Amino acid sequence: MGGENQVNERVLSGMNVVTPTGVVLRGWVHIVNGVIIGVGDVDPPANVPAELVPGWAYPGFVDLHMHGGDGRDASGSSEDVKAAVAFHGRHGTTSTLVSLVTAPVEELVRSLANIATAIESRVKGEPTILGAHLEGPFLAHAQCGAQNPKYLQLPNGDLLREFIAAARGNLRVITLAPELPGAMELIDIARSEGVVVAVGHTDASYEVALEAFRRGATIATHLYNGMRPFYHRDPGPSLAALTSGALCEIINDGVHVHPAVARDVVNHSQYQLTLVTDAMSATGIGDGQYQLGGLDVVVTDGVARLRDSDGLAGSTLTMDDAVRRALATGLSVHQVALASSVNACRALGVNDRGGIEVGRRADIVLFTEELTLREVVIA
Repeated sequence: MGGENQVNERVLSGMNVVTPTGVVLRGWVHIVNGVIIGVGDVDPPANVPAELVPGWAYPGFVDLHMHGGDGRDASGSSEDVKAAVAFHGRHGTTSTLVSLVTAPVEELVRSLANIATAIESRVKGEPTILGAHLEGPFLAHAQCGAQNPKYLQLPNGDLLREFIAAARGNLRVITLAPELPGAMELIDIARSEGVVVAVGHTDASYEVALEAFRRGATIATHLYNGMRPFYHRDPGPSLAALTSGALCEIINDGVHVHPAVARDVVNHSQYQLTLVTDAMSATGIGDGQYQLGGLDVVVTDGVARLRDSDGLAGSTLTMDDAVRRALATGLSVHQVALASSVNACRALGVNDRGGIEVGRRADIVLFTEELTLREVVIA
């Protein structure tokens, strides 16, 4: 009975703390019952023994695009969803969306229900599933990538509402190709239902994509990948996303984009870059043969490609590696903290996490000085 009022308290000290306003050198963080109640650089609270954890403290990573990991496909059962989320949690992802590729409608409905069940069965200490992300089926055949073209659909408001109902209030993001008939109207419907709209897997012109962002789309799904390529006379959706101020997902694995691309996005605005994994089930398992959305995938040297076309099929990236790579490209620790946590929270309207500061959830990733993962603190 007495345990109901038990206070769980920690003071982490001796690390460089990356806060929303800068870096606190050799600082400390005071946590009570999963909430940050103090951050400082001298004299941690004397009434609680401080744990010395030299290195770096980053806000818990937030991934807007994850299809699976540790051999589990997030389109499977609720147990598969939770296992994949737990795997990424061990790599610093304290909050995540669960992404679904294009599939038959009945399979998408079932998968959305399973994600809702996984969310509803979360227990303390597990990473948070922020909701579902439908990466399809309202995508362009010309840029479908690793999406099964057999199941692509034209934008349909009734079908979107069916997906929303199946997710039991947990559909947070949907990716669409704005050049498709009815796409602009679907943006209006999604926004009215509280669903964030992303532009992706699109062959749209610059003008059409820009209209979609003006209409209310706010995210670019894996910028430059699954999009009409940039050309100086036909800049396409990538420049429209950058110009409009949209949040731009980057799969920073050294394969999907050149390392300089993340720097270029930050040069537009440090609030536009968000690092995502686009991780598939092979993540953490290794090379071999897998499936993604019913398509055969071969993973060689950690790179996932469709067997039949050699096109990229998601990644085997984890967020801690994405962060290390971003730092290696020359981004500042503050820019990387924005890109790995804060910016994604803003895009989803999540206000209780996404920064190491008083009043926020204590979602914290602790690195050694050499950027080896030391501990993941979840609330």
